[in-house]
Amino acid sequence: MFSLANKTALITGSTGYLGEVMARSLVEAGAKVYLNGLSESKVNKLLKNIAVNVAPAVFDITNPSQVNNFFNSISNEPIDIIVNNAHFGNSGSIESSTIEDYSSSYDIAVIAVHNIVHHALPGLRLAVEKNGYASVINIASMYGMVSPDLNIYSDKYFANPPFYGAAKAALIQWTKYAACEFGKEGIRFNSISPGPFPNKYVQKNNKNLVKNIEEKTPMNRIGQPEELVGPLIFLASNSSSYITGTNIVVDGGWTAL
Repeated sequence: MFSLANKTALITGSTGYLGEVMARSLVEAGAKVYLNGLSESKVNKLLKNIAVNVAPAVFDITNPSQVNNFFNSISNEPIDIIVNNAHFGNSGSIESSTIEDYSSSYDIAVIAVHNIVHHALPGLRLAVEKNGYASVINIASMYGMVSPDLNIYSDKYFANPPFYGAAKAALIQWTKYAACEFGKEGIRFNSISPGPFPNKYVQKNNKNLVKNIEEKTPMNRIGQPEELVGPLIFLASNSSSYITGTNIVVDGGWTAL
């Protein structure tokens, strides 16, 4: 039910903390995976580590011509799965954030996703013809649903920033719109909203923040990247054939508070 054999996937931000695990899981489920990233060296390193059923897709997702060039290069190939995972990372508050912060975050979370899907439509439609469906999975965030608890941070200038959550909220809404527009074509759009998944650097260097997160989360722990694999493969496979326009929250109960 969860096999991705003979499927082709593209994942953006593949070399990141969550992206690498998701990329590996797609390959393990049987898909051929295009690994996207800005850094050619990081993409090549991941290619070597995974070794099979992967291909490079080094381009800037915010650059329309680079996106267009990539999809032109695979124009005859079905694209069964797209995982829009790249994001703009920073910290801050409304007081400290700049207009550029908001623009950069929205460019990556929404405009780039729109541009990728726009250029991928021929490949997505080919996938529907060949395999019966196509699936686009947008990685949003629990902070697209609720505000960060500023009390868990030592200083509001180091908090999860307002522009991040605002852009992810827009992505969740965009996903619902796309689901309604393309549902009749067999192209499904869903989002996954991870909760507290602090990366290894934060885990090592900000143990107090991790402790505060654990104490706030109903499951009393942070999430591990592998815990996104189940929802991802479910949405990528035909097991979720009647699911579109939904947002799966993987947050240890955070948004239930």
